[in-house]
Amino acid sequence: MSNSVEQFNEFRQKMNDRILEEGNLVIKRFFNLDTNAYREGALSSQAKDMMGLSASMVLRCDDCIRYHLQSCKESGVTREQFFEIFSVSLVVGGSIVIPHLRRAVAFLDELGA
Repeated sequence: MSNSVEQFNEFRQKMNDRILEEGNLVIKRFFNLDTNAYREGALSSQAKDMMGLSASMVLRCDDCIRYHLQSCKESGVTREQFFEIFSVSLVVGGSIVIPHLRRAVAFLDELGA
């Protein structure tokens, strides 16, 4: 795993812990809702992460894109599947998604996909 992947994961975990230690009920409930939304159900966790990746690209959230890239890779999403997800995201989001597509592919390469 590359240094930027490790830095992303460390910062994300550190700040999530820091935020949750404040004890704000709304934030805690939202984090819980987010976690539960991606659990197995009528749709697989993998399918949900693939949708999350596409939505994150369209919404242009680089942190979310990185998170879902890792989750998708861990669940076995193939390089071909990633590029189909990217294609759908680009069609839905338009050319403004291209910079995020570049960063997504760079991060995916760092993940070793």
